[in-house]
Amino acid sequence: MKSADGARTAGTTNPAGTTNPGTTTKGAGRPPREYPYALFLIPGALAFLIVIVVPFLMNTGLSFTHWQGVGTPSWAGLDNYRTLLDDSAFWESFRHSLAMVLAMAVIPTALGLILAAALFDYIAKHIGTRVATVLRACFYLPQVLPIAVAGIVWSWILAPDNGALNELLDAAGLGSLRHDWLGDPDLALYSVMGVMVWVQLGFPLVVFMAGMQRADPALHEAAELDGASWWRRLWHVTLPQIRPEIYVVLLWCTIAALKVFGAVYVLTKGGPGGATNVPSYFSFQSFFEKAQVGYGSAVSTVLTVLILALALVALRLQTRAEDQDR
Repeated sequence: MKSADGARTAGTTNPAGTTNPGTTTKGAGRPPREYPYALFLIPGALAFLIVIVVPFLMNTGLSFTHWQGVGTPSWAGLDNYRTLLDDSAFWESFRHSLAMVLAMAVIPTALGLILAAALFDYIAKHIGTRVATVLRACFYLPQVLPIAVAGIVWSWILAPDNGALNELLDAAGLGSLRHDWLGDPDLALYSVMGVMVWVQLGFPLVVFMAGMQRADPALHEAAELDGASWWRRLWHVTLPQIRPEIYVVLLWCTIAALKVFGAVYVLTKGGPGGATNVPSYFSFQSFFEKAQVGYGSAVSTVLTVLILALALVALRLQTRAEDQDR
């Protein structure tokens, strides 16, 4: 029927077979407008393309040239990569990078696991969760400090003349242990490694504590009733349940160690005599100090490819391990 204003209306049929007058059929049966998910990925894809893919391709292109940063680059082919293979300074910096992996991935992961278990199993349960939270924040504080600030503070602490560490050794009657911690070629790398352990420790601790919160407490209670010690519960009960977190921490920290730059730049600038040089700083030197842009691009390209290969292998191993656990 038609209403008084001339608009056509129709009734809708209810379960009893009658119609409900006054309801319109305008838009009935039309599906709601849906947008494909790919549209929402466009901003991120554009940012990834502009910030990562394009600079990487430009850097790779420069690695096949001889260029001093001004003028027109000249084609060099694989000369930069051949030079890189025979460059003892590069391989020495790469060995230092392996030491950084030990300092930023292996040691922090092991210490972070023990400290996280202590905070979660003992301090939180016997002293209080608030104390455990404060301690966790204190351990994580170096992660949020700018690396330039942390490096300058540690350079004051490790200074040879009036540094806090040497002054503390004097006050403790251990003045014979005074050293030029960052100026001695035999000690500089170990000093930087110690600083990086301090910087990196908070990240695995926070991740492991989060993983322990999702672990099944019934398994711990059963193991404790069976007489298992704290160490056995950690090794046989906690570790298998937080294995995904361990994979993530090791991969993340290893990548951070391979591309570490700020701490080396602030503390030692690769010295003394290249004793603390790492590939990222070696590339920086080639770019800006020696004006060998093509060679520096080759170093950074090799480092990027190495990190990508490591990430792909680690993710593949993690996926395979998770599939075997299912």
